[in-house]
Amino acid sequence: MTARIMAIYIAQRGAAATLHPSAQLEAGKGVVGDRYYDGEGTFSKQLAGNRKSEVTFIAAEEIDAFNAAQHEALGYGDVRRNIVTRGVQLQDLIGREFSIGPVKFLGIERCEPCAHLAATVNPKVLPHLAHTGLRAAILSSGAIEVGYEVSL
Repeated sequence: MTARIMAIYIAQRGAAATLHPSAQLEAGKGVVGDRYYDGEGTFSKQLAGNRKSEVTFIAAEEIDAFNAAQHEALGYGDVRRNIVTRGVQLQDLIGREFSIGPVKFLGIERCEPCAHLAATVNPKVLPHLAHTGLRAAILSSGAIEVGYEVSL
């Protein structure tokens, strides 16, 4: 199976994440229009100047498994990650460069669910979606689209 982008989400502070067919990513800054790009995310002050706040990923398989195990209907955008993938083990990208279309990334660390996400979405996300997301730095600017391949 080829690793692909299944969905792209952008969220403003306090608003639901919205699905987009494409997004513009800016190296060293983030996903244009997202709350962290604008410095308005819940943790923007703590993450100021930290490359791990630029873009977040989660695997569709992890959300699907959560829903099946918990008998829930959590949507891909509900977890407030920017990029939803299918067919790639995100943890394998930590410390590695990878690309999606013309944009290059560096996997930095896991993007763990937090108490804020649990309080606003579902408390079960804390134990069940731990160790599933990825924070990455954007190394080159460009546009990505749903369906683009994830390449090492």
